[in-house]
Amino acid sequence: MTDINTLVLESAVAWHDAGLPVWLVTVARTWGSSPRPPGSIMAINGLGQVAGSVSGGCIEDDLLDRVRAGRLQARPGGAPTEVLRYGVLADDAHRFGLPCGGTIELVLESVGPHSQLPALLDGCRRRRCLERSLDLETGQATLTDGPPDRMPQLTRSTLTACFGPTARLIVIGAGDTTRFLCQIALTMGFEIIVCDPRDAHDDAWRPDGVAFTREMPDDLILRLQPDRRTAVVALTHDPKLDDLALIDAVQSDAFYIGAIGSRRNSQQRRARLREHFGMTDGDLARLRGPAGIFIGSKTPAEIALSIMAEVVAAKNGAHHGGLESVADGKARTSRSAEAPHSSVCGL
Repeated sequence: MTDINTLVLESAVAWHDAGLPVWLVTVARTWGSSPRPPGSIMAINGLGQVAGSVSGGCIEDDLLDRVRAGRLQARPGGAPTEVLRYGVLADDAHRFGLPCGGTIELVLESVGPHSQLPALLDGCRRRRCLERSLDLETGQATLTDGPPDRMPQLTRSTLTACFGPTARLIVIGAGDTTRFLCQIALTMGFEIIVCDPRDAHDDAWRPDGVAFTREMPDDLILRLQPDRRTAVVALTHDPKLDDLALIDAVQSDAFYIGAIGSRRNSQQRRARLREHFGMTDGDLARLRGPAGIFIGSKTPAEIALSIMAEVVAAKNGAHHGGLESVADGKARTSRSAEAPHSSVCGL
């Protein structure tokens, strides 16, 4: 499964190539609560088909009504872009389903050769981080290299939005936990690569949407050079394989690096990496082990959910909040189990 912004760009390009009128809608700014964050995009074609979303559905309905009424093609002065604001009034917020009186500001643009959408889509597929600057007067877009996570900037004359590559998940090991991890990641639009050079796991890994390689883990990491949109998770329980991936992953720009294992095994891994491979405390601070958020997981599916939750939290910048790691959660529950319990008579 492809991430939502890539799907929107693919749809917009395909519709335009087919000769349909197409409009791209970008969430430029929000105030208060909003269904979709700034930078979200959707596309609408002249047949009333939609890809992506900017709200829970009511704003999309209003935009479709504008298409059916021909109001998108007849804007004042024939300008190729328009800035729309929803939810300024309480009645509007209620009508358009904006929560808690939220306000959302959209930039609506008519797609054409000047929009640079094919080049933008190609850049994202090549894992480039691009900044798209849209001239609101002319509709001309320009692309430059930029960060993948900067908030959109809207001025009187320009909308600047950043686009990054699809979030990518590299998994070392093809066991049961990996299978469930990949199933979850697929629903979230991650590009997934599973690496396992062991013969026993080759035939089992041919699911749609998941690339499988029998490269040695360190060769794969060095070849792919994980970027800021890549997570690396080691799940083999075999130090000869997991360590190879981790040694090079911590030298990369990966936003998340994790490895499965007990607290004891994780401590031994850190000592081994420090002693034999010269890793510093700074290097080891990037390594999450045992990987995951503590949810009392026992089964492979629950462990996969725990790990994927931590990966998503890291991707969204929420991993420094109140989330409890597996190591901390297990330590807390162990202390609780070892502590003496008060009897009812002693209260």
